[in-house]
Amino acid sequence: MGSVTAKMRALCGLRWGWMAALTCVQPAVAQPWPPETQAAPRAQVEFSGQVASNDTQRLANWVAASGDHRGLPFVIIDKAGAMVFVFDAQAKIRGAAPALLGLARADDEVAGIGARALATIKPAERTTPAGRFEAALGHDLKQDLLWIDYDAALSMHRVIAGKPSDRRHARLASPTPLDNRISYGCINVPARFYDSVIMPLFKGTVGIVYILPETRPIEAVFAMGEPRAPAGRIP
Repeated sequence: MGSVTAKMRALCGLRWGWMAALTCVQPAVAQPWPPETQAAPRAQVEFSGQVASNDTQRLANWVAASGDHRGLPFVIIDKAGAMVFVFDAQAKIRGAAPALLGLARADDEVAGIGARALATIKPAERTTPAGRFEAALGHDLKQDLLWIDYDAALSMHRVIAGKPSDRRHARLASPTPLDNRISYGCINVPARFYDSVIMPLFKGTVGIVYILPETRPIEAVFAMGEPRAPAGRIP
């Protein structure tokens, strides 16, 4: 992965100098599918009163039935609804919260985005990529966070203030998801939700983060009920 000093990261509006040090657990990039080849049986995940989109429910049921999460805690991020759903290793929901996401509505990561200065990133490049990721808690220079894709500087963390014109806290508190697109790609969540749900569940372990697509069908990103590729990077 190269030297730490060569991997300075932007954190949804914050990017650090090349001479600073960064301490983190470095999760893998989007993960290929585990080696099973059989179609997954059905399961029914309870959302405990939380309103979830059809795709969110379908993905949660498939993850629970197939064991795709490998017995780890997992998170589903619904970009269209600007919501985060968190489940424990037994696929029981632990919480849900609104989220701020990348400004651009797209599903692909921009190559090399994690090594670029914020000033060089165009609005159309501020994406939250869809996919399946191995995630782990870590740190940047100022706070702890959940690294989703270290190389792409993609993480989940407490909502930051950003520029006054960003109105991040107001956007997060609004009743509509239409104004929740403001970040450089990272997922901003309420501080209380991060502290009470994300941190305890991921402490001392890795987990899986599933980010739903918004420009293509869910089946184009997740092999739900279909034969899977050879074993990926998760042991």
